[in-house]
Amino acid sequence: MGSKYILETKQLNVGYGPIHVIYDLDFKVPDGEVTIVVGPNGVGKTTLLKAVMGLATVYSGEVHFNGENISDLPPFERTKLGIGYMPQTGNIFSKLSVAENLKMAAYTVSDADMIQDKLEFVFNLFPQLKGFMPRPAGTLSGGERQMLAEGMVLMRDPKIMMVDEPTAGLMPKLVNDVMRQLAAMAEETGLPIVLIEQRARRALAVGDYAYMMRGGRFTFEGDAEGLLNHPQLSEMYLGAVEVRELKTIKE
Repeated sequence: MGSKYILETKQLNVGYGPIHVIYDLDFKVPDGEVTIVVGPNGVGKTTLLKAVMGLATVYSGEVHFNGENISDLPPFERTKLGIGYMPQTGNIFSKLSVAENLKMAAYTVSDADMIQDKLEFVFNLFPQLKGFMPRPAGTLSGGERQMLAEGMVLMRDPKIMMVDEPTAGLMPKLVNDVMRQLAAMAEETGLPIVLIEQRARRALAVGDYAYMMRGGRFTFEGDAEGLLNHPQLSEMYLGAVEVRELKTIKE
């Protein structure tokens, strides 16, 4: 019987050149669930995703995907296996149209009919994008750009989707919209999603499993609801603004 975890890291030590960022990290992503990783800036959350994608220096440890050790594979091979990654910045081509962005994103898919099927699937999830097809992506609002970036990852037919800080820099109303989009996408697709997010309470409201990270290590692992009610989830970590903005996402 295979593992119930689609993605695992084992005793992972990661950094950038000589700068050590992540220490002995065991990270497990249950298949078909939304996994949340929260914590202050600079604790290693983004570095974890980059390590999974092969974009950071792994000093020791392993990355396993679907039961296979992929630690030595280059990033493009990991993408072909089905690891979808949406970085915080640089996730769309601003000067290209929405249509061109979506079609370019499907570079790993060679079948024209499958590409069309994926387009229809993305339009079903994000109907607004269909009306934006001729527009330069750079003219979209912040929330619309995130929608496009998510659609671009889905065009590659991923088996897992990793999303890094999708609400960064957005107004509170757009934060709600993006979180609802992610929740709807998870429910509609059944894709396992890894969500890195500083607005922890909002993220945990749409999550199943959760980790809290500090200093390159996990200080909590367990059910998202358990972390939502945990003493560690305090203003010391996440700021008073998080508490003031808190609203229920699953309405």
